Amino acid sequence: DPQGRFSIDPQFGIIRSKKQLDHETQSVVVLTVQSQLGNPPVYSSTQVNISVIDINDNPPVFLTKSDKVTISHTQPPGTAVYVAHAEDKDSGLNGAIKYSIASKQPNTFSIDPSLGVVNLTRTVFADKQQEYTLHIAAEDCGSPPLTSSLMLDSLAVKIVILDINDNSPSFTSSPLSYVMEDVEVGFLVHRIIAKDPDEGRNGQVTYHILSGNENKAFVLDKITGLLSTARLLDREIQERYSLAVMALDDGSPALSTTQVLTIIVLDVNDETPIFLKQLYETAVHENQDPGESVIKVEAVDRDAGLNSLLRYEILPGAGYEKFKMNSDSGELVTTASLDRETQEVFSIKGNCEISMSACKMGSEDGSTAQLYLAVLDENDHNPLFAKTQYQISVREDLEEGSAILDLFASDKDDGLNGEVTYSLVDNTFGAFAIDSVTGSIVTTKALDRETKSQYTFRAVASDCSTHLPRSTTVMTVLIQDVNDNVPKFEQSYYKASVWEGQSPKTDIIQVFATDLDSGLNGETEYSILSGNEDATFLIDSTRGILATNTVLDHENTSSYREMTSSHCLVLLASDRGTPSLNSTATVLITVLDVNDNPPVFSSPEYHIHVKESIPVGSHITEVSANDCDAGTNAKITYAMISGNDRGHFRLDEKTGSVDLMKTLDYEDTMKFTLIVQAT
Repeated sequence: DPQGRFSIDPQFGIIRSKKQLDHETQSVVVLTVQSQLGNPPVYSSTQVNISVIDINDNPPVFLTKSDKVTISHTQPPGTAVYVAHAEDKDSGLNGAIKYSIASKQPNTFSIDPSLGVVNLTRTVFADKQQEYTLHIAAEDCGSPPLTSSLMLDSLAVKIVILDINDNSPSFTSSPLSYVMEDVEVGFLVHRIIAKDPDEGRNGQVTYHILSGNENKAFVLDKITGLLSTARLLDREIQERYSLAVMALDDGSPALSTTQVLTIIVLDVNDETPIFLKQLYETAVHENQDPGESVIKVEAVDRDAGLNSLLRYEILPGAGYEKFKMNSDSGELVTTASLDRETQEVFSIKGNCEISMSACKMGSEDGSTAQLYLAVLDENDHNPLFAKTQYQISVREDLEEGSAILDLFASDKDDGLNGEVTYSLVDNTFGAFAIDSVTGSIVTTKALDRETKSQYTFRAVASDCSTHLPRSTTVMTVLIQDVNDNVPKFEQSYYKASVWEGQSPKTDIIQVFATDLDSGLNGETEYSILSGNEDATFLIDSTRGILATNTVLDHENTSSYREMTSSHCLVLLASDRGTPSLNSTATVLITVLDVNDNPPVFSSPEYHIHVKESIPVGSHITEVSANDCDAGTNAKITYAMISGNDRGHFRLDEKTGSVDLMKTLDYEDTMKFTLIVQAT
C-alpha cells in the first residue's frame, strides 16, 4: 500500500481505509500483513485480498458525437446500415448498455438495444427523402440507471439515401407496324417510345437498332425514336422485317431493354404470274378411264391476297381436245381413254405438246408453259421362252461357274413391265444356278457323270406382274463322260497257286478292275507290267485271266513274289480313254509241288570203322537224304532193308541215326553191310 490508503491496529490487527477507493482504478487490493512475537522477536506474515465493490457512478459515453453513412435506396428491409458503440467504465450490470433512438423518425429505422445495430424497417426512396438524422441514446443497467439521453450526450447519425440506376427503360409503343411497299424513301413508319422511372441521367433514354436491318432499309433517330424508310421497299423480296430495337438509359452503369419490332410490308399489285416450270414432263398409263389425273401445274404470283388469285386454261393446239384443265386448281385430266398400242400419236416415243396459260383474275396479264405427255405401257403381256424345252450336253469336267446355256424370254411390254427375271424351280441338286437378269445358266459345283448323269429341271421367266402367268421351259442337261476315273483292281494284292508240271495255257487266277467311266473311257485292258521277263505267264487282255505260258517246275522257281523283281508279277489295268489312265496290282503266284523227285542220299556209300569193344547203345553213324520236293513230298523216312539179320544195329526212321544194339566180336564178324532205304 504505497499510497497509504489503509491503516492497521498494531494490537488487534484491524485494517481500516484511510482514503476513498475507486473500483474503476483498482478493483482488487492485495496487502501483506506482518506480525512479531517475543524478544528476540519471531516474525510471520500473511496476505489479505480486498475487493473494491463497484457502484454505478459512470454513465455510458459515446466515443464520437456524430457520424455519417451512405446507403442505396435499393437496400431491402432488415438491412444493417450502422452500428452504434458506447462505453461504460462500470462493471457488471452497471456497465451493461442499452441503445435506443431518441429522435423522432417515421418508423424507418430500428436499433438492437443490446448490440446497437441500426436496421432498415422499410424501403427508402431517394426521390422522396434523401437523408435522415438519428439521435441514438445509451443507458446502463445500474440502479439507478445512468443515461446519455440529453442531446449533447447522444450520438447523431446522418443517413444519406443515394439514387441507384436500378430501372431499365420500358417500351410503351406497339411492337408491330405496317407500311405499303410503294412508299417513298424517308417515309415515317413508326415511333418507338420507352419510359425510365429513374431520375436525371438515369432516366434519359436513347434508341438503337441492334439487328434485322442488315440491308439498311430503315433509319432510326436515337433521340426521338422516329423510324423512317432509308430505301425503296419490295414486299416480294421481303415482306417482313424483325428489328431488334434497344432502349438505353444514360446511367452508370447504363441499363437497357430490347424489343423486336415487326414491320409488315403490305402488298401492291405489281407482279406478273409465273409458272413454276416452263416445261412440264409427265406420263399417264394407257387404258385408264376418262377423268384420269395427268398433272397439276402451278403458277405463282409474288403478290398477296386478291392480287395473287390465278386462272388456268389450255390454249388450242394438237391433241388438246383429249384433255381439260381445272381453271382454279390447274389440274389437267383426260377426257378420253388413251391407248398406246392403237394410237400412234400416244406411242411411247410420241409426245403430246399442250400449251397452257395462267392469267390474273380480271387481268389479261399472264404467262405460258409447255407440257410433254408420254403414254405409259400397262403390263398386259407375260414373258415367253422361244422353246418349251431345251436339251443340252455338257462335259463333266466343266469348271464351277461355267455357263452352259443363255436362256431368253421376250416380253412385249415396255420398261419395268418388259424386264424379265429368270429363276430355276425343281431340284437341281445344287449343280446349277441362273442369272436372274441375263438368263445365263451356270454350274455351281463340279459335275460328276458317275454320280449323276442327267439333270431335269424347269426355268421360269417372270416380269413384275403379280396377276399374269409365268412362262416355264423344261431343261434337260446330259452330262458327257470325261476320262477322269482310273481303272481300279478289286484288290491291290492277289495270291494264287498252280501245280507244277501243268501244260501251258493253264488258268491260274482272274483279276477284275472297275472303271466308273463310260464308253471307251470305261473299257479296261489287262497286261503284265513286270516280273514276267521269261514270259512264264500270259494274261487275257480283255477278261483279266492269268495263265501259264510254259510248264512250271516247283523245284526251279517256287514263288513269283514281290521281294524279288524278277519273280514279281505286276499287273496293269488301263482304260481306252485319251489320255489313258491305269492302275496296278501285285500277284504272288505259288507253284505247288508234285511228288516227282525221289530222296537222294548225301553219299551212295558210308564206310564206318568201330572197335569191337564199344559199348552197346553207342552211336555209330547217321545217314542223310534230301528230296527236292516240298511239304509232305519231301518228308523222308529211313529203314534197314538188309544186313541186320541178327539185330546188332538200330536205325532211327526219322533222323537216320544208327546205334549199336548188341556187343560186337571182331573174331565172329569183321564187317557188316547194311542196306538203308530212304522213302
